[in-house]
Amino acid sequence: MALATKTASKERSPSPTRSRGFWSSTIGKKTVMAVSGLIMLGYLVAHVMGNLKVFFGPEEFNAYGHWLRTMGAPVLHHSWALWLVRIVLLAAVAGHAVSAYQLSRRDIKARPTGYVHRRKRSSYATRTMRWGGIILALFIVWHILDLTTGTVHSGGFQEGRPYQNVVDTFSTWYGNALYIVAMLAVGLHVRHGFWSAAQTLGVGNARRERLLKALANGLALALTAGFISVPVAVMTGVVS
Repeated sequence: MALATKTASKERSPSPTRSRGFWSSTIGKKTVMAVSGLIMLGYLVAHVMGNLKVFFGPEEFNAYGHWLRTMGAPVLHHSWALWLVRIVLLAAVAGHAVSAYQLSRRDIKARPTGYVHRRKRSSYATRTMRWGGIILALFIVWHILDLTTGTVHSGGFQEGRPYQNVVDTFSTWYGNALYIVAMLAVGLHVRHGFWSAAQTLGVGNARRERLLKALANGLALALTAGFISVPVAVMTGVVS
């Protein structure tokens, strides 16, 4: 009787995996990374489309900058919608970074002592994801201080004149260098991250593998080219 009771108790007790909770599990952290990554990808697509308005001249680009602060009006107050976007994006960045760090630490602890060989099939993008994430984090801080607050902006920051501020930034060699390096890191991050997110969320399979890889490569190439085209246009005098 006692043996039967103990057996039944063991059968009813939750497994360690279930009791740890969604966030504590590896799949939970990977899901947070995937969802937050897709949110940031959506922002990047919208952001590059807005950036390309610089080719239509100062009036249209400055009008776009003004619209960002008035979108949602008259229902929402000035800049409320913009701040909602910023809060969602900040939450996505934080969730992505924390998940990535904790998964990295978990992966290191799980490796056997003396492990020195890298996976032979790992791509260049995979091996540089961590460093790419650090580069992007540092770039985001600089980008905000440069074109949002104007703290480190060269040439005199002009509130409400984003066109002139962009031209000022990309008229310096270091502004171009920082931006282009960061955008190359974005391309690698998107290429690998989109594929990983599809696998984590169960979208990827053998039949869709070629399509997903082509989509990941296409998105990475389009975003990188779109972002880099702005500093190149300023350097060559197309935008001035």
